[in-house]
Amino acid sequence: MTFTPLFIPDLILFQPRVFEDERGFFFESYQQQRFAEAGINANFVQDNHSRSLRGVLRGLHYQIRQPQGKLVRVIEGEIYDVAVDLRRASPTFGKWAGVVLSASNKQQLWVPPGFAHGFYTLSQSAEVLYKASDYYAPQWERTLRWDDPTLQIDWHYPKEYPPVLSAKDAAGSLLAQAELFD
Repeated sequence: MTFTPLFIPDLILFQPRVFEDERGFFFESYQQQRFAEAGINANFVQDNHSRSLRGVLRGLHYQIRQPQGKLVRVIEGEIYDVAVDLRRASPTFGKWAGVVLSASNKQQLWVPPGFAHGFYTLSQSAEVLYKASDYYAPQWERTLRWDDPTLQIDWHYPKEYPPVLSAKDAAGSLLAQAELFD
């Protein structure tokens, strides 16, 4: 297992050790002790599973109270996964990082509490699994605008597949008006 901090060091890309042969493959997608040694000390309380078609953009979501850390992976297809630092006291406040997660690369992204999270579906469809460190609390859920000009997120989408958004995601707040973490 390898754990690689991204441009924002609190975001950690996890690459499992994969054992493959003519029968298929095996890997540990989570092992508490190894994750703790890498600085990920989350107590996961909920697993989520979504399926999205090509062009669907989900996010950027966060919970202002009961913030969730998320361990994100793709089991079918490919996504461009993005996290934005919303912690005012952080030296990387307002910065973002993105990675391609896919069923074929088997990588996972650790998104700690205090970040907005979202993804764009690059493949025909994608199934995303993520572990959450706190329970979903719709009364505390907030959405940051995916296209906020101050963030300048490059979502890596082709022109022929502009983002397909839910009404909630299309109505997200700009960073300047968003509720933030201290």
